[in-house]
Amino acid sequence: MATLNAQAATQLNNIETATGIKLAAFTKRISDEGLEKHGKIVAFLKATYGLTHGNANLLAHLVRERLAGGPAPADDLLAAQYSGAKAALRPIYEQLSALCEGLGGDVERVVQKTGVSFRRKKQFALVQAPSSKRIQLGLNLDEDPDDERVVPMKGMCSHKVNITDLEAIDDSLVSILRAAYKRAG
Repeated sequence: MATLNAQAATQLNNIETATGIKLAAFTKRISDEGLEKHGKIVAFLKATYGLTHGNANLLAHLVRERLAGGPAPADDLLAAQYSGAKAALRPIYEQLSALCEGLGGDVERVVQKTGVSFRRKKQFALVQAPSSKRIQLGLNLDEDPDDERVVPMKGMCSHKVNITDLEAIDDSLVSILRAAYKRAG
């Protein structure tokens, strides 16, 4: 099975405990049903097993990984995120990654299909390239920082900042990133 971050591993264990069904059995059932598309697998799991969207979504990802022979290597996922028109953004990602990982020895970097999550006990930063023009740095903060570039958002992060060049990674942003790291401990 793919190496899961602690949160996903706990979530999978809770699903298996609640349903009495192991990941291998879910995978076999999905395969037997001939389902391949993520959305169809999620809908099937919700309808058939009464799972919440979040639980069905995690299972769909894990099942699809198993059916494909395992997860894509992190280097391949990163290469895909910063290919083509987004290639020029890779140095910004590399700088942010080095900063996040340099905040402490307890930082976990989780490369996913559309972004890279940085975690301690909780996620504190999420680096994504939503367009060829900018990196979006999502942060989990207690309060709005004194930096007009950082704005509140909804979703997996409480705040975000758009970064278009390396010069935007200044002392203010490093301080805000450090605050997010401390909060996640």
